[in-house]
Amino acid sequence: MRFCTRRATLRVHGAGARLYRKYLVRPRFSSTLASESVRGGQSGTQKSATASSTYSKIASSLYDVVIVGGGISGLSLAAGLKSSQYTSNLKIALVEGMPLASAKSWSPDPDRYSNRVSSITPASQRYLSQIGVWDHVYSERVQPYDDMRVWDGVSGARIHFDAFHLGTEDGTIAYMTENLNLQHALLSHLNDSPSDPPVMILDNTKVEAITKGQNFDDLDLSSWPALKLSTGDTIMARLLIGADGVRSPVRAFANIESRGWDYNQHGLVASLDMEWDDRQRIAWQRFLPTGPIALLPMPDGKASLVWSTTPKYAAHLKSLSASAFCTLVNAAFRLGMVDLEYLMSRVDEEEIREDFEWRDARLPIEAEGQQFPIRVVEVQEGSRASFPLRMRHCDTYVAPRIALVGDAAHTTHPLAGQGLNLGQGDVASLLRVVEKACQQGSDIGDEVVLQEYWAERYPVNHMMLGVIDKLQKLYCTDFPPIVGIRTVGLEVVESLDWVKKMIMKQAAGA
Repeated sequence: MRFCTRRATLRVHGAGARLYRKYLVRPRFSSTLASESVRGGQSGTQKSATASSTYSKIASSLYDVVIVGGGISGLSLAAGLKSSQYTSNLKIALVEGMPLASAKSWSPDPDRYSNRVSSITPASQRYLSQIGVWDHVYSERVQPYDDMRVWDGVSGARIHFDAFHLGTEDGTIAYMTENLNLQHALLSHLNDSPSDPPVMILDNTKVEAITKGQNFDDLDLSSWPALKLSTGDTIMARLLIGADGVRSPVRAFANIESRGWDYNQHGLVASLDMEWDDRQRIAWQRFLPTGPIALLPMPDGKASLVWSTTPKYAAHLKSLSASAFCTLVNAAFRLGMVDLEYLMSRVDEEEIREDFEWRDARLPIEAEGQQFPIRVVEVQEGSRASFPLRMRHCDTYVAPRIALVGDAAHTTHPLAGQGLNLGQGDVASLLRVVEKACQQGSDIGDEVVLQEYWAERYPVNHMMLGVIDKLQKLYCTDFPPIVGIRTVGLEVVESLDWVKKMIMKQAAGA
């Protein structure tokens, strides 16, 4: 007794192809089945039911795309795939080790801002708008800025960027918002998406192992990644996306090398209250020998601090009282390096305050809000945190049935605020490649297809990571010859508007 199956292929025929429609073919019975049934053997109907049950079980575990990582990169790729007419019918699963319920139900608290914020370039904002996500963002928690003032903490040399140098209609350099706002918007968009099938979100679920798939009769799934989940289930992917961060399990499974180094710096973040809401949309950054300090505008007179400094200083700043911490933040934007280092060595709150006030009184009052930001008066309780800074870049972003996006592919120093935006560039590029493959009937997991994504994004990311790395090294020293060279360079760039325009357009993703 036999039943016949059609051999499965690994190609997607048309944009809306579905795995279980392609791979699961109902058995066709030979003329001997009926006679065997009459003779008392196992009936053809029973055999058919057994085979159909087996194949249905396999079908439920097969996905066109499995995304590991429920951060902004992973969610925005899922949203992009479901928003495209060419890929909306793909069967997609997203696996995230942490629960996403808090992000999904998040609503703004006017008195509290998360310390995890991002600077969204116009290019990233356009992508989020095109896929319908930006409409779900809480606009009252978005702060655009059109002015950026950067200076050398040793020599005092300055460079100023504004709307003129960007050349866009509204002149926005970037949009500041909390990561929770973006995650909430992405989850809301996926929840409201009319696409069929919807994205299967498997949150609070860890990937315990990734292996190669197996053959099931005539179904050749040996090249498909198989993910064993903490729920006990196993799912397989035609295309597996690693959006799972710096320590990416997907990258490890693909044996993709990631190269780079640590900076021996920690990024200290905090949510701050300013002395008043002056309505100026200015981002401030000062390069200190221990690392840059940046103050980024948020709505309602709030600001986000990103202070890159030594691990020792980061621990010291987190241990201080709220008042002493705010005093040192103000000092870091105003005082010379000798005075700042002296204050950083103090621990008594009153002593720090008095020493700073005495030194600050010598500064011209008209410099407030022009040469340096207005004062910080409060740090939100529980918002101080720090993390180690590093640079990493993978040799490639793709392997057979594997693609990496965001921090899984590259990690950079936060001094330019480009981390999330590089990831959004990856997502937009990979989406175009998958769309093209679906239109042409190609296998979306074929490495030849995926190479187009790597070829487009690697040079762009490599250049940006290299520039940021060189800036970090150039400014983390007070060696006089280096200070002199960078001062001359900064002053020359400040005098050339066309150079500043070019820099701003690259940073904005134009």
